[in-house]
Amino acid sequence: MRAPDPALTTADIQPVIRRAIAHLCGQHDWAVLHEMPLPNRRRADVMALSPNGQFTCIEIKSGLPDFRGDLKWPEYRPWCDAFYFAVPQTFPQEVLPQDVGIMTVDVPMMAGFRHMIADAAIMRPAPHHPLQAARRRSVTHRFAMLAAQRLNRMEDPALATVLHTALRSE
Repeated sequence: MRAPDPALTTADIQPVIRRAIAHLCGQHDWAVLHEMPLPNRRRADVMALSPNGQFTCIEIKSGLPDFRGDLKWPEYRPWCDAFYFAVPQTFPQEVLPQDVGIMTVDVPMMAGFRHMIADAAIMRPAPHHPLQAARRRSVTHRFAMLAAQRLNRMEDPALATVLHTALRSE
């Protein structure tokens, strides 16, 4: 396992990790939303919903500076049943807290890899911290609304623009 090319930036690495993690979640039959706003005004990089109704929040970190520069991640935990960091395989996992799950991605070592899906794996399962019933209803509603809104925008972008404009004027 070699480290990614140092010329690769966070902007290069983040989408590779995101795509690989979405693929891994799909292998577990988890439904995924990217950039899901949470009630506490934070935004989960990835929120996954399992067939049994469990929510998994996945925070993507492209490298050690990205991890050290972000102190917001503890604020995501109250809004999920399980919390993971998704990091490159070369990331020093010993710096991650012991009470979180770890997913790793084999980030390619060269530029021009944006259209491939990198290998990803769960290296350490996340501890389960069940959401309270009222909070679960809130997160489920938010997840469903966001998924439906995004689907609507994909199906009819022109109508979505008209509706968005109309709602803003109310």
